[in-house]
Amino acid sequence: MKKTTITALVACGCLLAAGAPAQAAPKDPVRALKSKLTAGHGVRFTETTTLSGGGKKKIQSRKGTFQFNAKGVAASDITATSPTRPRERTISVGKVSYTSGGMWEGRFPEGKTWLKGNAILGGGSGFYGQVINPAEPKTLAALVKKGRLRGSSLTGKITFKELEKVSRWFDASIPLRMHNDTKVSYTLTLTSAGLVSRVKSSYAATGVFDTNQHEGKTIVIDSRFTGWGAKVSIKAPDPGKVTTDIGD
Repeated sequence: MKKTTITALVACGCLLAAGAPAQAAPKDPVRALKSKLTAGHGVRFTETTTLSGGGKKKIQSRKGTFQFNAKGVAASDITATSPTRPRERTISVGKVSYTSGGMWEGRFPEGKTWLKGNAILGGGSGFYGQVINPAEPKTLAALVKKGRLRGSSLTGKITFKELEKVSRWFDASIPLRMHNDTKVSYTLTLTSAGLVSRVKSSYAATGVFDTNQHEGKTIVIDSRFTGWGAKVSIKAPDPGKVTTDIGD
């Protein structure tokens, strides 16, 4: 082969190599989240909770909105439906929550429809709701640290006790639990921008409900997140409809 031909082939190979796109590194999910934490903006979610073990049973479904401040979640508005109890809606603003329906259905004084209390962020439905909130930077950082990122999926395990240390959402949604050493298995799906589009978590049901009917069963929660950074506005209910007293 002539020298000029070899030189041309080498040059061509170099051009092809230079033109090949480099494989994009995964986006930093914590940095992506922080870029969306602006007051007056937020994210929406839908989720389904099932109880598995001897078959699958749908426990509840929820939909809601988180409103941000610079640190994470400033307010939330969550509606839960269940085949075994009335529909429940919980609005939380700062450290105060307001719940209507659910276990309080029919127990309000005349003219009142909301129960005011400390920030039980998920209301009664929080005991079956998503234990992982990807809108909290500290929570997300802990999940990244403990998990393994492969492509667009982050998988790992974290205990209730570890979640309690970093997540106000977890501690307020499930303030009472039986076993702090319960392990939560999680899979987070990331968008190309590094934002969380889905959270699927599971844990032994006896971690919260230590009863014979939950023995050997697993709670599985599948949540989808959309509209990161969209404008949202969550306000407390009409004060005239709020009470702190509930009948028996």
